[in-house]
Amino acid sequence: MVFGHGQFSKEGPYSSWWALACFVTLITLLAVPGTSAAQEAGEPEIKVTDTPHDDAIQGRLKAVLAAMDEASDIGVTVESGVVTLTGEVANASAARELTNLARRVQGVIHVQNRLTDETAISSRLQPLGQRLENLGTEILRNLPVIVLALVIIIVFWIAGRWAGNHSRWLRRIGLPELTSQLGRRILRLVVTGLGFLIALEILDATALFGALLGVAGVAGIALGFAFRNIVENYLAGVLLSIRHPFGIGDFIEVGSSQGSVVRLTSRDTVLMTPGGNHLRIPNSIIITSVLTNFSRNPLSRFDFTLGVSADADPVRAKELGVATIAGMRGILADPRPRVLMTELGEGIMKFRFLAWIDQRDTDPDKARSEALRLVKTAYDQAEMKMPGPRNRVILRRPEEDDVANAPQRKPIAAPEEIDVATDNTLSRQVEADLRESSEENLLSGKGRTNQR
Repeated sequence: MVFGHGQFSKEGPYSSWWALACFVTLITLLAVPGTSAAQEAGEPEIKVTDTPHDDAIQGRLKAVLAAMDEASDIGVTVESGVVTLTGEVANASAARELTNLARRVQGVIHVQNRLTDETAISSRLQPLGQRLENLGTEILRNLPVIVLALVIIIVFWIAGRWAGNHSRWLRRIGLPELTSQLGRRILRLVVTGLGFLIALEILDATALFGALLGVAGVAGIALGFAFRNIVENYLAGVLLSIRHPFGIGDFIEVGSSQGSVVRLTSRDTVLMTPGGNHLRIPNSIIITSVLTNFSRNPLSRFDFTLGVSADADPVRAKELGVATIAGMRGILADPRPRVLMTELGEGIMKFRFLAWIDQRDTDPDKARSEALRLVKTAYDQAEMKMPGPRNRVILRRPEEDDVANAPQRKPIAAPEEIDVATDNTLSRQVEADLRESSEENLLSGKGRTNQR
């Protein structure tokens, strides 16, 4: 390489500039000091006052470890910047801390961890005992504040119970029993929770309250999924107690199930079936199903269909049927009975009879049965025959045998003597069950029981 006349080499300017760049890079690397492992880790180094020879590093480490009660017996040797730690420590965590401490000393190239864990039970229990001792000292120092926080919690807990037991105003504003119970529980929890919040504020532990709320939220979600059916039935019971779709003794139909209402609980509704059996239906099914209450309206209409021969006079048949039903006991004059011709075919006329009754005095099934019997009897007496099969063979005995063997017909009972009174068998069973059972009942008042 020749310097002169503005050129670095005879081979061209590019190779000269490349050589100069390599030279500058080499000088820079030699001038910049190296970085230690502690600097790469972003931790501050422990400066050594003297030149970082092995003796200086060893002396500095021994002085630092001697100032630490738990590391005063640790041995330190340094050779060519390699530190070797020997001795016993309480656990692996303490060994890692000492190793990291040695790496932070300036001039340390590598640290050999020759430390061993102590196996003596007393040495293992010593840190725990120290922590317990510190905890006891801290509790004694803050004892007045802790006592004050406990007193506040107890006072607010008592106040919450008192507020929950003296919340009759919830019933006065028209809330049902189940909703009032839920309101009392919420009021009790709110007052007690306010006391806990004040106590944590006094103890300067409000962060713990937030953590508890988070844990309670997660636990609430988990319990909600685990007890989903129970929660659904409880909420459905609250809605049923608010809406009042039925009362005690009301005869209802839910899906294909019928019965008189005995009680409403927080989980299910109990019915007394016409057969005298207890039927429990979950509240969630009742709130989402079609429900028919036969007792809510005291008036009830029954109907039946009866056919007569096509030879009969339809006007006379209708008038005779209406007059017969209207004269029967228990049939209301308003709305008045009605008869409708529903079918006219070959050899037959069909009539549909409709009449209204008051369920409080008249049983629907009895009234329908007696009305059907009376209309059939009236048609027979008026010689309005019911249509029979198209081909019929009748074998008769001599007339004297017919008279002798003719059955003795009993006189037809007068319409006012017919028994159509309400059947109270089911209502008596419901009342007996209410007296004998101690199960909760969220319904109040009594409805009408109608055995259908």
